Amino acid sequence: MSRFPGQNLMAVDYYKELGVSRTATAEEMKKAYRKLASKLHPDKNPGDAAIESRFKTVNRAYQVLSDKKKRALYDEFGEAGLSEGFNEDATRAYKRAGSRQRVAVDGEGGSFNVDDLFGNAGAGGIGDLMGDLFGARGGGRRRGPQRGSDIGGEVLIGFVEAVRGTTVQMVVQPNTDPVSVRIPAGATDGDRVRVAGHGAPGSPPGDLVLTIQVRPHEYFTRDGLDLYLDLPVTVGEAYGGAKVKVPTPEGDVSLKVPQFAQSGQTARLKGRGVKRKDKQGDLFVKFLIRVPTEESAELDAAVKIIADATSGDLRNGITF
Repeated sequence: MSRFPGQNLMAVDYYKELGVSRTATAEEMKKAYRKLASKLHPDKNPGDAAIESRFKTVNRAYQVLSDKKKRALYDEFGEAGLSEGFNEDATRAYKRAGSRQRVAVDGEGGSFNVDDLFGNAGAGGIGDLMGDLFGARGGGRRRGPQRGSDIGGEVLIGFVEAVRGTTVQMVVQPNTDPVSVRIPAGATDGDRVRVAGHGAPGSPPGDLVLTIQVRPHEYFTRDGLDLYLDLPVTVGEAYGGAKVKVPTPEGDVSLKVPQFAQSGQTARLKGRGVKRKDKQGDLFVKFLIRVPTEESAELDAAVKIIADATSGDLRNGITF
């Protein structure tokens, strides 16, 4: 699925989306994100498009703010700082020049390429505007061949495809052959993929820049390179301990449920999370004890034995 051309969306305050201050620590943001992700997860709100959209926005906000470099760029430049090819040094220089109410164009103040602010955005960009304003110096100056503009769009892929990587076919322009786009393993919401030479015509042609959107998974959630799974276990498996099968991105593995495991207890499978380049996260499995949902005389008797064997008030000492 794709949309062309890219839409100019209203700016989003990522801090407000997470419900934290701009001085929030990494731990505060992680807690806020997990609370919202649990509340907004599509599994808990099936068919609610508005909730699913908010879930994606919250996920995107956390992906940006949990990354030190991306957070610094966002704090200084807003969402523009996260754009593909953004040149932070040139942008600062441009702001300084603007604060002095002058722009040096091939003058004594040195050469300043405004296009560098946006990665040579191409025909119709700011550089062209400045050329129109100042290009007539000294009797005029002919323009050479102009680079084609980049074309922006979105590609929606599944959770598993994002983790493992995939190749999608995109039809950029009507009546043209599809373009193969390789999505690298470990991609996440908001990542951008640039396909050189498949943008607007020019000399050279522009690029195709795709923003990745990832569908939520029915069972797994993700935080950076780490994966999280709520795994149902029976009362017997939790009480006596057992080996259970756990799915991972690289295939099923066997996991030992410890004896007397409690609901909510978590086990860590090191190196079984998302792999991205030379790094790989972990898989955290939370045991959720499931009791039978049908009545029978045998179950009633067994539950009574368990209840009688449970000594003391389990909730004693719990206060607000």
